[in-house]
Amino acid sequence: MTLLTRCIFTFLMLSLVGCSSLQRKAAVPSQQMGQAQIAGLTSARYMVASQSSVDQMAMDIQAGFKVRDEKTLNAPANYLSLSGGGDDGAYGAGLLIGWADRGDRPQFNLVTGISTGALIAPFAFMGKEYDPVLRDVYTKYGPQDIFTERGLISGILSDGLSDTTPLFQLISKYIDEDFLKKVATEYITKNRWLLIGTTNLDAGVPVVWNMGKIASIGTPEALELFRKVMLASASIPGAFPPVMFDFEVSGQSFQEMHVDGGAITQVFLYPSALSQRAQDLKLKLQKQRNAYLIRNARLDPEWRETERGTLSIIQRAISSMIQTQGIGDLYRIYHTTQLDGVSFNLAFIGPDFKFPHKTEFDTAYMQALFDYGYKQGLGGKEWQKYPPGYKRGFDGEMPKK
Repeated sequence: MTLLTRCIFTFLMLSLVGCSSLQRKAAVPSQQMGQAQIAGLTSARYMVASQSSVDQMAMDIQAGFKVRDEKTLNAPANYLSLSGGGDDGAYGAGLLIGWADRGDRPQFNLVTGISTGALIAPFAFMGKEYDPVLRDVYTKYGPQDIFTERGLISGILSDGLSDTTPLFQLISKYIDEDFLKKVATEYITKNRWLLIGTTNLDAGVPVVWNMGKIASIGTPEALELFRKVMLASASIPGAFPPVMFDFEVSGQSFQEMHVDGGAITQVFLYPSALSQRAQDLKLKLQKQRNAYLIRNARLDPEWRETERGTLSIIQRAISSMIQTQGIGDLYRIYHTTQLDGVSFNLAFIGPDFKFPHKTEFDTAYMQALFDYGYKQGLGGKEWQKYPPGYKRGFDGEMPKK
């Protein structure tokens, strides 16, 4: 039974039988969300649906700008966006490493990640030095290194069908004090940005965390928050427990419940309203800006005979919804980049990848997908310049320029 199927079954069970929820602190009231802060870790995140948060993001960018000479402004700015996709993240990891081995993978000014992309993003941000970590994470670790199944009844009575302590331990193995210092240095001295997206389930809104700002605080609490944000972004609702964050408002304690950023969006780059705010602040941006989006999923419709049964019908419908949501996200990003004069470059898993996917986080499948992505990166395969179905049509392959 797949993770998605188990989640659906749990939902149906909960609809039929009542059960008490686990204890938690009160959620941050909607009218006070803008005032909520983590003690000692203020202004570490943006609620991108809020104009005030977009304004704060723009001001943070402005604060990071030192004197920008013509050499800097004439150098290209490169942005990398890594989507969700579960164990399909092996594709993005392989593509990035192949690209680096080819010798022309740039240092990215901005890296964003969501879900499995949030697990890739910090290492892609730090560059080729951490490629061995990416290789290990997406080729050597199996399900037992990601989660521990709780059992159906225990899972139904808890907040997730599985316990993600193994994943948090894996994150903590690689995200240590030294790593945090390196991220902070890049943020402070070069104004390079690392952003990870989660979903505030109480408010039903996307949240973007400024991981460089968190790292620059440099306390043990900041290290813990960095790790928890990565875990939250990859916490599939129902399958994995949510991550609870303690907040304070006017001396009162509250909690926010955060889950996989993919609950709202499969991939993100930056808020469309940010460009206008940057113009208002008269920020000087690089003349050439390139956005590279790695969609850790297939984009072509996948034909699959669906069994005539409740679970299989719901599973098929939800998987189709996630796929089309991801395509919609690509159209939104494409529209924003075209308005802002940013080049759009897209890579994804093509229909030519045929390796069987027997179970979640199957190491054989992940190794095959990693190798597939690696060959694309090493071979310098052309990036698609349009979202699927836009202008040139869509045949599942990335067209040449």
